[in-house]
Amino acid sequence: MSYNLIPKKMLSQDPFSTWLGIEILEVSLGKCKVGLKIRPEMLNSMQKAHGGITYALADTAFGFAANTYGKYAVSIETSINHIEALGVDDYITAESTVEVTKNRLGFHYVEVKRGEEIVALFKGVVYRTSKEWDLTND
Repeated sequence: MSYNLIPKKMLSQDPFSTWLGIEILEVSLGKCKVGLKIRPEMLNSMQKAHGGITYALADTAFGFAANTYGKYAVSIETSINHIEALGVDDYITAESTVEVTKNRLGFHYVEVKRGEEIVALFKGVVYRTSKEWDLTND
Protein backbone atom coordinates (compact mmCIF):
# COMPACT_ATOMS: atom_id res chain seq x y z
CA MET A 1 0.00 0.00 0.00
CA SER A 2 1.38 3.38 -1.00
CA TYR A 3 0.31 5.42 2.01
CA ASN A 4 1.32 8.68 0.33
CA LEU A 5 -1.25 8.15 -2.45
CA ILE A 6 -4.23 7.93 -0.11
CA PRO A 7 -4.40 11.67 0.76
CA LYS A 8 -4.15 12.51 -2.96
CA LYS A 9 -7.09 10.22 -3.72
CA MET A 10 -9.06 11.63 -0.79
CA LEU A 11 -8.48 15.22 -1.97
CA SER A 12 -9.54 14.31 -5.52
CA GLN A 13 -12.88 13.11 -4.10
CA ASP A 14 -13.40 16.05 -1.72
CA PRO A 15 -15.12 19.06 -3.33
CA PHE A 16 -15.16 21.08 -0.09
CA SER A 17 -11.40 20.83 0.51
CA THR A 18 -10.84 21.53 -3.17
CA TRP A 19 -13.04 24.66 -2.96
CA LEU A 20 -11.04 25.78 0.08
CA GLY A 21 -7.89 25.53 -2.03
CA ILE A 22 -6.21 23.00 0.24
CA GLU A 23 -2.96 21.61 -1.09
CA ILE A 24 -1.02 18.63 0.20
CA LEU A 25 2.49 19.66 1.23
CA GLU A 26 3.94 16.55 2.90
CA VAL A 27 2.84 12.99 3.63
CA SER A 28 4.41 10.20 5.63
CA LEU A 29 2.92 7.28 7.52
CA GLY A 30 0.64 8.72 10.21
CA LYS A 31 1.44 12.32 9.24
CA CYS A 32 0.17 14.87 6.77
CA LYS A 33 0.81 18.58 6.23
CA VAL A 34 -1.61 20.68 4.18
CA GLY A 35 -1.95 24.38 3.47
CA LEU A 36 -4.25 27.07 2.11
CA LYS A 37 -4.41 30.82 1.50
CA ILE A 38 -7.15 32.84 3.21
CA ARG A 39 -9.46 34.44 0.61
CA PRO A 40 -11.95 37.33 1.10
CA GLU A 41 -14.97 34.98 0.99
CA MET A 42 -13.53 33.12 4.01
CA LEU A 43 -13.91 36.14 6.34
CA ASN A 44 -16.48 36.61 9.08
CA SER A 45 -18.30 39.82 10.08
CA MET A 46 -15.17 41.06 11.90
CA GLN A 47 -13.10 40.79 8.72
CA LYS A 48 -11.09 37.90 10.17
CA ALA A 49 -10.96 34.35 8.84
CA HIS A 50 -13.97 32.38 10.00
CA GLY A 51 -12.97 29.82 12.62
CA GLY A 52 -14.45 27.13 10.39
CA ILE A 53 -11.66 27.69 7.88
CA THR A 54 -8.93 26.90 10.40
CA TYR A 55 -10.99 23.98 11.68
CA ALA A 56 -11.57 22.61 8.17
CA LEU A 57 -7.86 22.77 7.34
CA ALA A 58 -6.91 20.99 10.57
CA ASP A 59 -9.67 18.42 10.10
CA THR A 60 -8.45 17.69 6.57
CA ALA A 61 -4.85 17.18 7.74
CA PHE A 62 -6.18 14.94 10.52
CA GLY A 63 -8.28 12.84 8.16
CA PHE A 64 -5.56 12.47 5.56
CA ALA A 65 -2.95 11.46 8.16
CA ALA A 66 -5.27 8.95 9.82
CA ASN A 67 -6.02 7.23 6.53
CA THR A 68 -2.35 6.71 5.56
CA TYR A 69 -2.49 3.38 7.41
CA GLY A 70 -4.53 1.99 4.51
CA LYS A 71 -7.88 1.54 6.26
CA TYR A 72 -10.81 3.94 6.12
CA ALA A 73 -10.53 6.04 9.28
CA VAL A 74 -13.46 8.15 10.41
CA SER A 75 -13.51 10.95 12.94
CA ILE A 76 -15.32 10.26 16.20
CA GLU A 77 -14.26 13.29 18.24
CA THR A 78 -12.43 16.54 17.56
CA SER A 79 -11.74 19.87 19.23
CA ILE A 80 -9.86 23.04 18.38
CA ASN A 81 -8.38 25.99 20.24
CA HIS A 82 -8.12 29.20 18.20
CA ILE A 83 -5.10 31.22 19.33
CA GLU A 84 -4.59 33.97 16.73
CA ALA A 85 -6.90 35.72 14.27
CA LEU A 86 -6.17 35.39 10.56
CA GLY A 87 -6.74 37.76 7.65
CA VAL A 88 -6.91 37.83 3.87
CA ASP A 89 -3.81 36.51 2.13
CA ASP A 90 -2.50 34.72 5.23
CA TYR A 91 -1.11 31.33 4.22
CA ILE A 92 -1.67 28.72 6.89
CA THR A 93 -0.54 25.14 7.25
CA ALA A 94 -1.85 22.29 9.36
CA GLU A 95 0.33 19.32 10.26
CA SER A 96 -1.24 16.24 11.79
CA THR A 97 0.72 13.62 13.67
CA VAL A 98 -0.56 10.48 15.31
CA GLU A 99 0.23 10.58 19.00
CA VAL A 100 -1.19 7.23 20.11
CA THR A 101 -2.64 4.24 18.29
CA LYS A 102 -4.77 1.71 20.16
CA ASN A 103 -6.26 -1.18 18.18
CA ARG A 104 -8.83 0.60 16.01
CA LEU A 105 -8.46 4.07 17.56
CA GLY A 106 -5.97 6.75 16.60
CA PHE A 107 -5.30 9.90 18.61
CA HIS A 108 -3.99 12.82 16.58
CA TYR A 109 -2.59 16.25 17.31
CA VAL A 110 -2.62 19.04 14.70
CA GLU A 111 -0.72 22.32 14.79
CA VAL A 112 -2.07 25.07 12.55
CA LYS A 113 0.55 27.69 11.76
CA ARG A 114 1.05 30.96 9.93
CA GLY A 115 4.73 30.65 9.11
CA GLU A 116 6.30 29.47 12.36
CA GLU A 117 3.54 30.98 14.56
CA ILE A 118 0.98 28.56 16.00
CA VAL A 119 -2.50 29.98 15.35
CA ALA A 120 -4.62 26.99 16.41
CA LEU A 121 -4.30 23.62 18.13
CA PHE A 122 -6.56 20.72 17.16
CA LYS A 123 -6.89 17.22 18.49
CA GLY A 124 -8.93 14.36 17.18
CA VAL A 125 -9.77 10.70 17.57
CA VAL A 126 -10.43 8.36 14.65
CA TYR A 127 -11.93 4.93 14.38
CA ARG A 128 -10.24 2.69 11.82
CA THR A 129 -12.72 0.54 9.94
CA SER A 130 -11.87 -2.77 8.30
CA LYS A 131 -12.41 -1.31 4.80
CA GLU A 132 -9.16 -0.85 2.87
CA TRP A 133 -8.40 1.95 0.45
CA ASP A 134 -8.46 0.86 -3.21
CA LEU A 135 -5.87 2.78 -5.20
CA THR A 136 -6.35 0.92 -8.48
CA ASN A 137 -7.30 2.97 -11.53
CA ASP A 138 -5.78 6.16 -10.05
